Amino acid sequence: MIELGWKSVGVLELTALPSIARERWETWVREADVLLVNGGDALYLCHWMRQSGLADLLPSLKETVWVGLSAGSMAMTPRVGEAFVETKPSITGDDRTLGLVDFSIFPHLDHPDLPENTLADAERWARDIGGPAYAIDDETAIKVVDGAVEVISEGHWRRFPSRTQQLT
Repeated sequence: MIELGWKSVGVLELTALPSIARERWETWVREADVLLVNGGDALYLCHWMRQSGLADLLPSLKETVWVGLSAGSMAMTPRVGEAFVETKPSITGDDRTLGLVDFSIFPHLDHPDLPENTLADAERWARDIGGPAYAIDDETAIKVVDGAVEVISEGHWRRFPSRTQQLT
């Protein structure tokens, strides 16, 4: 990351945060310009964000940029959908995530290593989600600033309206 021009890079291990005094790590988080959150299991990530207290802190970080990769983005949504519940049974008991944005994300659309991530799979997933959602490939990002959503893409993506939007 330093080669990208960043002056410094720090790493926080979410599973360790509950064992560290919050006063110690909260300062680091508040001083960060960017929080880069990698993928994996979105529900596991959300569980440890809640356990550590980071989830409670996020809404107050108005000037901090959140860069989520795969599950790191999905963690910000209201739900991931049953297709993305990796831990059985789910740590949280359902597919709810942090809900800091008002749409859900189906990542890695049409990725060659993920045959279950086709547009047809995304359409079925979106019907189950019910709320607004996006299916995005690895060449697509979703930028949210003050609630305004912008899709930035050199690939392909699709927006799925909520059920109520479909009826109007």
